Amino acid sequence: MDNQFNITIVYGTSTQQHIESLSIPRGTTARDALRLSRLVQVVSGLDSATQPIGVFGQLVADDYVVKEGDRVEVYRPLFADPKLARRLRAKAKN
Repeated sequence: MDNQFNITIVYGTSTQQHIESLSIPRGTTARDALRLSRLVQVVSGLDSATQPIGVFGQLVADDYVVKEGDRVEVYRPLFADPKLARRLRAKAKN
């Protein structure tokens, strides 16, 4: 059995998407996968120690062990409450 497998790490801004395929050793945590990626060098201000992370849209703990084919997502802070923004858009239409 091969000790390495592939995952994808993604990070999006309002203007760009960063997608990286990465081959990692079995037993790698989501946080360690982020540290192994190049995202920290490519995205200024990205903090690999504290940035919230998830897998396929679900927030995960730092010690979540990634599985083959997982898409590790790095989340950025929200600048507006999505529910409030939706209400304001609906109100503006009326």
